[in-house]
Amino acid sequence: ISYYCNNLFHKRMKKINLSITGCMGRMGQQLIKSSKKNKNFKLVSLTENRIINKKIFGIKPSRNNPEAFKKSNVIIDFTVPKCTLEILKIASKLKKRVVIGTTGFSKKEENLIKNFSKKIPILKAGNMSLGVNLLMYLTEIASKSLGNNFLSKIYEVHHKHKIDYPSGTALMLGKGIADGKNKNFYNLIGKKYLNKKSFPYSNKINFNSIRKGEVIGEHEVRFSSGKEIIKLNHESFDRALYSEGALTAAAWLMSKKAGLYSMRDLLNFK
Repeated sequence: ISYYCNNLFHKRMKKINLSITGCMGRMGQQLIKSSKKNKNFKLVSLTENRIINKKIFGIKPSRNNPEAFKKSNVIIDFTVPKCTLEILKIASKLKKRVVIGTTGFSKKEENLIKNFSKKIPILKAGNMSLGVNLLMYLTEIASKSLGNNFLSKIYEVHHKHKIDYPSGTALMLGKGIADGKNKNFYNLIGKKYLNKKSFPYSNKINFNSIRKGEVIGEHEVRFSSGKEIIKLNHESFDRALYSEGALTAAAWLMSKKAGLYSMRDLLNFK
């Protein structure tokens, strides 16, 4: 991904002005670290939903407002749905590109994001990792190949601080299963379990979310025919892979017209 990002930058030869929202959150802090190490970007503003009286790398964080994003070429947002929609409203007026790593959107909110993407380029991904996006691609292929003879379910583990469940990545993988079967994902969503030791397969896709310790992220898709089980999984060890993926997405988005894009578009998975 860093090689890809560098190639994109050499074509531009000009630093990308970057704004990071939710700058005091886990991903906000990681994005700041990664952006300061990446010579392709210039950090121009930081925002947070509460007043922060200290400067971070010489920048005083502010609330989300047009002034905060005025000098930005692209905004990277890992916050909460309400905040993301507030940012998109401002960004669409200012014609700013937005990379969204926020998860937990309702169907109605997803439709609002689609509407904003008619005005500005937006790249939205429940997970910015190359490996996870490959896992989603493989999940879709497996679902298509195995057909209706196999039932499926999704298991995920995250740190105890993560509020939403199932994770955005788990939902992405569920969509991969649905796409493979050529079915509507929302019609296939089954039960959503939290911290269960075991959970059943069903005709729909059941999810089990574990919240414990400081686990960065584990995801597993299981397909069962009753006679055999196929498992596809991915484990994350370093949060930097998400922030580096988001920066790659931001650089890629610079050359795009208004529209809603995903990491799959960036990685050119067919």
